[in-house]
This record gives sequence, structure tokens and C-alpha cells, in this order.
Amino acid sequence: MRVLVVEDERNLADAIARGLRKRGMAVDVAYDGDSGHEMAFVTRYDVVVLDRDLPGMHGDQICAELAASGTLTRVLMLTASGTVADRVEGLQLGADDYLPKPFAFDELVARVQALGRRATPAAPPVLELADLVLDPARRVATRGGQPVDLTNKEFGVLCELLKARGAVVSSEELLERVWDANTDPFTTIVRVTVMTLRKKLGDPPLIETVVGAGYRTAGTGTGAGAL
Repeated sequence: MRVLVVEDERNLADAIARGLRKRGMAVDVAYDGDSGHEMAFVTRYDVVVLDRDLPGMHGDQICAELAASGTLTRVLMLTASGTVADRVEGLQLGADDYLPKPFAFDELVARVQALGRRATPAAPPVLELADLVLDPARRVATRGGQPVDLTNKEFGVLCELLKARGAVVSSEELLERVWDANTDPFTTIVRVTVMTLRKKLGDPPLIETVVGAGYRTAGTGTGAGAL
């Protein structure tokens, strides 16, 4: 899941980002409304965690423009004011959810995860391929009933490939969906991650390389090759 945090309180923004990354999400951070607006419209995010009172462009305007654009990106609005009138106003602007400060971090995570599920086409709660079972909610992977120990990035890549249901997913798409904006776009990190993921999953192979196009789950067509 790709998340953008737009929050001018740097310590809070960084704390939210660290916590969400520990939950396996790719997180970018903006500390003012202008940069947050630019990032939200340049990159396709699943969820934008948006402070309402921002320097530069106000959070209300960012929220309204995202809603008007028709994007699937979901907005979780944060504010220091928790009155009913403020919540109603935020939702009327197009926010998908509203969380007053201070908040419990576990609640923030739960709301982000719920919004993320609404930002993408519906997928089964548990993803399966042959004897591989992936449970995104519990972040558990097993093959043949045995646990597979995956890093957050390996888990994210595998999840994206399984959700694609045999369609080819390019390296660029995986880089955008699983890593954050600080990652070098010319890096070989996707290739290396897929290679280690294949080794951990074992035989028979479950991931195919489609030369010049990307990767897909095995047994879905011709034209596959080695990494």
C-alpha cells in the first residue's frame, strides 16, 4: 500500500510515517500544503493522511481537489478540532474518514488499512496460488503449510503479483506500489527482491519473468524466462 502523509508537525509526521512503514506500507511525507498537493497529484497513492490546517495550500483545498479529480485515492483527514460540525464539514469536502487529534496510533493504522482496501479493486482477504497462502491482514505467508519468512518488501511484491491474478506487473509498477519516493528509479532493487523472493518460496517456481515487460505468477501463459 502506498501512503502520503501531509502534516506540518514534523515530529508527528515522521512518527506516523515510521509506524506505517513498520506495518509494511510505502510512505512518503510532505510538511506543507503546496508540496503535499504536488505529490498527491504526481503519484498514485492508496491513502493520503491529510492534516486540515496546513501552511501553504490548506488541507480543505487539497481534499476538495482530490475528490473532484475522480481518483481512487482515499483521504483520511486529521485535525486538532474534533467537533461534530468540523467532522461533517471535512466529510462534505470529500474526505473518506476523519480523525481528531490526539489519536491512538493503532486506530490510525486500522483506518488507513480500511481505506486502502477501498482504494483498490476488491481482492480476496486471503490470496492463494497452488500451495501458497498469503494473508495480508495478518502479514503471514505459508507454502505447503509451512511459514515463509518474508521481509516487508518481499511480502509487498508477492501481494501485488498475487492480486494481479496472472497479469504482468512491471518493475516500475512494483517500485511505485511497494517502495517510497526516496527510492532511486534506476535501482535494481525490484529485480533483487524478486530473486530473493523466488529462493524463499522454493520449487516449483511461482513467479515468472516476462522479458521486457515485468513479472507475473507462474502458470499463466507463455513467454516466461529466468530472472
